[in-house]
Amino acid sequence: MTMHDVKPKGHTGCADRPPVFLTGATGYVGGRLAPRLLEADHPIRCYVRSPGKLSGRSWAKDPRAEIMAGDLDDRDRLADAMRGCACAYYLVHSMISAGSQYASRDHCMAEQFAQAAADSAIKRIIYLGGLGELGDGLSEHLASRREVETALASTSVPVTVLRAAMIIGSGSASFEILRYLVERLPIMITPRWVSTESQPISIRNVIGYLVDCLGTPETIGRILDIGGPDVVTYRQLMQIMAEARGLRKRVVIPVPVLTPRLSSLWIHLITPLSSQIARPLAEGLRNRVVCGNDEAQRLMPQELLTVRQSIDAALEKIERSEIETIWSAAGALPGDPDWAGGTVFTDERSMPVKASAEAIFRVVCRVGGTHGWYAAGWLWRMRGMIDRLLGGPGLRRGRRDPEHVAFGEALDFWRVAGIEPNRHLKLRAEMKLPGEALLEFRIDSDPGHAENATLVQTARFRPRGLLGILYWYSLLPLHHFVFGGMLRGIRSAAEVRAGDGPKAQSPGGNHSS
Repeated sequence: MTMHDVKPKGHTGCADRPPVFLTGATGYVGGRLAPRLLEADHPIRCYVRSPGKLSGRSWAKDPRAEIMAGDLDDRDRLADAMRGCACAYYLVHSMISAGSQYASRDHCMAEQFAQAAADSAIKRIIYLGGLGELGDGLSEHLASRREVETALASTSVPVTVLRAAMIIGSGSASFEILRYLVERLPIMITPRWVSTESQPISIRNVIGYLVDCLGTPETIGRILDIGGPDVVTYRQLMQIMAEARGLRKRVVIPVPVLTPRLSSLWIHLITPLSSQIARPLAEGLRNRVVCGNDEAQRLMPQELLTVRQSIDAALEKIERSEIETIWSAAGALPGDPDWAGGTVFTDERSMPVKASAEAIFRVVCRVGGTHGWYAAGWLWRMRGMIDRLLGGPGLRRGRRDPEHVAFGEALDFWRVAGIEPNRHLKLRAEMKLPGEALLEFRIDSDPGHAENATLVQTARFRPRGLLGILYWYSLLPLHHFVFGGMLRGIRSAAEVRAGDGPKAQSPGGNHSS
């Protein structure tokens, strides 16, 4: 893998093919498309804001993959990065990073991208947008997707648009909303939109269409609807999910008084998604999203998974801990706060461990998710519930994989902000706080004894105002149970596992689900 901070040099491998320019490689769809393009023998050039997020992806080490750091706001750098590429995938969305301003932000980014593509002589743009019938009732989210289409087509570069409804796949935001609602609520009072028809599509089929576009010149300059073989209501989707999970049929009671805002707050409390993300998705569900034609399937035939097959495939991936990408890993990762100056509270603890640095690191990397935090589980759960009530992510985001972590990934209400194998793991807090918080684990090896090391655990908190100071001191009595208990729990687990070798990663399948 190569990281570039200057103009790209010639790509390696597949010398007869120019690279494909890929945005969104750290996101849900782009992160699954990248390895499939390489499997199809297409070299790729990934343009990402945080290259470190790709450090844990095996495909990023392929010599045919170039990783370039850059921002879509920098038109000149973007055009330089595109030069020499045959086509460009536009798979970015600012819903997470820009909040309520996502629509205007997305429009500006798309315009910049189109102009940079024209400047660099890119021959084609491929974009994944959203289905939805035109009209005054189109939700802000779907209307924004259409505005992006228009912005991308504002130059002479032809655009291929694939419009999809709900994407069913392990780790997708829409799938997680559906799964959590069904699993947690045997009786649901819902908005009227549960009776609106949609045509969901498996992530496997979405990736198939995105790859096949490259070899299908008839798709150039076309707008194509893509969907699975089933047209269903959201109520039917919930019952199919319940059946797939072995649950009783859900009781669904639609009422006319639930607004998108109320619906999003309810989704926020029940599912891992924040109301900020849930609201545009909930608003979009009120629109009928069904394919207007089958041109995509005629031009790029493939076996389309039914709704039940798609759900089963996604649940199997979750059960086997083989989730390739997850919605919570998307979005900007802010730089480290300036910890110099001002009030910074620190809780640092260290403990000798009779285990190798590798064994300790494996145990540290298991924090969060279903495994928990090694001590004071009820306190962590209580803090998670409080955070959800305050509008934060709480503990329900969980984690993508139970054993392995990568830069930028979410671990409950933390995010991996730094990782150095067998030495260091840094987590940044994303719960609602009157300040900024970091939790770091450092492993200091004993040069004379490979099976002995010291684990240093440091919590740092920079308060915002008096409320932040009161917050730190109010929790100080609990630190012994939370931080001290966690350190002791990690030591015990590492010493038990000290004789175990590194667990082999389970091989993933050939297709996304």
